[in-house]
Amino acid sequence: MLILGIDPGYAIIGWGLIRYERGRYIPVDFGAITTPAGVPFNRRLEMIYDDLSALLARYTPDAVAVEKLYFQNNQKTAIDVAQARGVTMLALQKQGVPVFEYTPLQVKSAVTGFGQAQKPQVMEMTKRLLRLKAVPKPDDTADALAIAICHAQYGGTALKQALLRGEV
Repeated sequence: MLILGIDPGYAIIGWGLIRYERGRYIPVDFGAITTPAGVPFNRRLEMIYDDLSALLARYTPDAVAVEKLYFQNNQKTAIDVAQARGVTMLALQKQGVPVFEYTPLQVKSAVTGFGQAQKPQVMEMTKRLLRLKAVPKPDDTADALAIAICHAQYGGTALKQALLRGEV
C-alpha cells in the first residue's frame, strides 16, 4: 500500500510517501510544499493546490492520511491554516484518492506507543521505523511521514479501511 501523509499548513505543507508491505515501512519520497510569505494569501492557496495536485498525479497513492487541526492559541493562524487545509482537502477530493484523518494523539500513539510523547520522540521513532539516517527536515516533513505511518498502523488493511470509512 502506497500512503501519502500530509501535515497541513499554508507556509509549509509537509508530505511524506511510504510503502507499507508485510509490516514494514519503506520510505519512497518526502518533502515540503512551501509558499513565500510576501505572496498574497489567495495566490499561496493556489500554489498549494497546484503543487499538491502535481504530487498526487506523479505518485498516485492508494490512500492519503491528513492530520486533523489542533490549535491552542493563535486564532489568525488557525483560520489561515484551516483555509489552506480546505484547499488541500479539495485537491485530494478532485484526485479521487481515499482520505483518512488522524488527531495528533493518534499519530503519537501509532508511532511511539504513547499518546503524550514529545515531538523529539515522535521524530526519532519516525526516523527509526523508516530506517533513515537523519530526521527529515523541515519538521513538517517528518510530521507528514509520522502521519503516513499512523495510517499504516490504523488503516493498513482493507478491513481497517472499511472500519475507518464507517462501512462495517
